[in-house]
Amino acid sequence: MLLRNAILKGRLLLLIACMTTTVCQAQYTQETVEEKPTLKIGGAVRFNYNLSTWKTDQLTRGGDFGYDLFRINVESAYKGIKLNAEFRYYSEAFGGGFLKQGWFQYDFSEQSQLQVGLNQVPFGIQQYNSNNWFFNITYYAGFEDDHDMGIKYIHDSDRWQWQAAYYKSAEEFVFGATEASPNRYSYDITGGNKENNQLDFKVVRRLGDSLSHEIGASVQGGLLFNLDTERNGTRHAAAVHYEYASSDSPWNVKLQAMFYRIHPRYANGAPQDVVEMGAYGANYEVATKGEMYTVGIAYHLPVDTRLLQGITIYNNYGYFNKRIRGFEDAHMNVLGAIWTAGPMYIYTDAAFGYNHPWLGPEWTNALAVGTPGDTAWHLRFNINMGYYF
Repeated sequence: MLLRNAILKGRLLLLIACMTTTVCQAQYTQETVEEKPTLKIGGAVRFNYNLSTWKTDQLTRGGDFGYDLFRINVESAYKGIKLNAEFRYYSEAFGGGFLKQGWFQYDFSEQSQLQVGLNQVPFGIQQYNSNNWFFNITYYAGFEDDHDMGIKYIHDSDRWQWQAAYYKSAEEFVFGATEASPNRYSYDITGGNKENNQLDFKVVRRLGDSLSHEIGASVQGGLLFNLDTERNGTRHAAAVHYEYASSDSPWNVKLQAMFYRIHPRYANGAPQDVVEMGAYGANYEVATKGEMYTVGIAYHLPVDTRLLQGITIYNNYGYFNKRIRGFEDAHMNVLGAIWTAGPMYIYTDAAFGYNHPWLGPEWTNALAVGTPGDTAWHLRFNINMGYYF
């Protein structure tokens, strides 16, 4: 007790002495702020209207308008440790509720940080390789806004940025030797295979006086455990990209080229040319070899009215070249605009698909063998209205 009283008395005397000097006051204030926990809570509520040309019953009804999602975002910091988490709840048909992202973070400096948990895989253009609500075709094969379970280091020094990451698994919601659930936000290999032990490395170089030109390269490699054979296959991918984005210009340009190869270890005699991938409560098949090329361009129009503050017009195109004989390639193009009205963001998209599971009548095989000789372009007109808080 005497020792505790002496320590408290010493701190009080130090505080009184510090109040007489500017330097000491600043040091004391900084220490006090660092000890104070912070908490920020946000989220969104979204509704969706869509009209699909291949759904005759929907055309008769004039489309459907309904619930999309409710989400909660949490950001917190205390004693140098930060938290970033987002939980989403969709309808049961689209996977129900699940964690979209969630990681612990420690900042070594203003330029370097470490993230542990369910974080975004450093691959290709980030945060999104698209401007629209549907993403680009890279998303549907697990190469855009993908989130996995692991540890990631980021170093960003203005002109250079590099990221290195190790992921033990994808979004792991079911532990043990059981099939991965498709109830998730980003597409991962599911079915009879489980992603594991993945390494990623990405480097970015920024050019120009305003650092508005960004050139980058990404590499990825990992294992693929088969539940039946209990053997590991392999997978790898690489990408190069360019993006132009400047606060002084209304234009945004995204260019990316990538390839990937997946070598599953199925039982002898089983086809090796497809794997199952899943998200939003359902699986489909994807070719195990291919290249993807994407182009995006957007233009922002500022608007100064009480209700509307801006309109961004965009077009995003993606081409999926399947490197398997007999498989028909896939295309995706989204022409649209996003309308900014205070806390609301309204996407209006005309999304065209060719061998695309979300933009056509064929679900299971669209990104695998496709429908050779009987494929056509299909249109989905979509309006997504979200209130973000």
